[in-house]
Amino acid sequence: MSWWSRPLMRLGAAAALPLVVPGIIIAILWALPGDPAEIICPPEICDGTAALAARWGLDRGPLHFYVDWLTHAVHGEFGNSWRVQQGLSVGVLLKESAPMTSALAGLAALWILGGAALAAAGRLPRRLDPVLTALGLVPSVILALVAAAYVELTYGPMSWVGWPGTLRLLLGAAVLGVADGTLSAAVVGTRATFETERRRRYVTVARLRGESVLSNMLPNVAVALVGQLRARLLQILSGTVVVEVVLGIPGLGELLFDGTLRQDFGVVLAAAWIFSVLSALLLVGQAVVELGAQWWVRRVPAGLTQAIAREAT
Repeated sequence: MSWWSRPLMRLGAAAALPLVVPGIIIAILWALPGDPAEIICPPEICDGTAALAARWGLDRGPLHFYVDWLTHAVHGEFGNSWRVQQGLSVGVLLKESAPMTSALAGLAALWILGGAALAAAGRLPRRLDPVLTALGLVPSVILALVAAAYVELTYGPMSWVGWPGTLRLLLGAAVLGVADGTLSAAVVGTRATFETERRRRYVTVARLRGESVLSNMLPNVAVALVGQLRARLLQILSGTVVVEVVLGIPGLGELLFDGTLRQDFGVVLAAAWIFSVLSALLLVGQAVVELGAQWWVRRVPAGLTQAIAREAT
């Protein structure tokens, strides 16, 4: 396999994800028994289902709906909510929810980055590995339930704003950071990658020359590290749905869950598409790092071309 084939496949997957995810959801909508408009708004409780279908673009088949929805989504237009907050712009719901999910995922990522950095520097004792592994065996939903119980028993069931709301966010980030083996996998994987690389001959030569070991190792371990980081970030993104629902954090995950429960496919499509775009961006980032690392490793060192030319003459 050529050195550029893996990055190219990742870029292809990144381009396909935002196209495939809404296609699957729309296919499910049309595969359900009955007419899509009647599923969303049954005739016994809604008047003018045909008019609603025309307004929502459901009257011209799944392919037309898919192309029309995706065209508008690329321009940031997601239509209106069908059931969650009927008539309200889905874009407004996304803007209200995205900052909370960004803060939650960002704080959780700090756990991963901090643990990986300490493991790479050799500053995280191995004796902590069993503790991290034990924490990682606990499902995120269990830890989130414990965190939610603590907040509600301490501050009451309606504690959503002020410090209790901030505490929900911090505890949710901690849950995402350590549950389901996220932190332990980052620590163990990073440590193993650097320890394996330190045993290579070129690292010994670099030490003898007085060169920086890290600068010599980084191009060779960057691909593995970025791959591990992407896997952990995807784990965090997927876990946000559970954590936001259990802890009552008003983010994209809770919005996606609410839209699914109420069969609001307008909200589900938009929220799922945002998650697919984020996953695609992670793939693009990994591909770029892979290409950069390969270029760095394969490039001709400075001065070598002139030396080869002098020896040839």
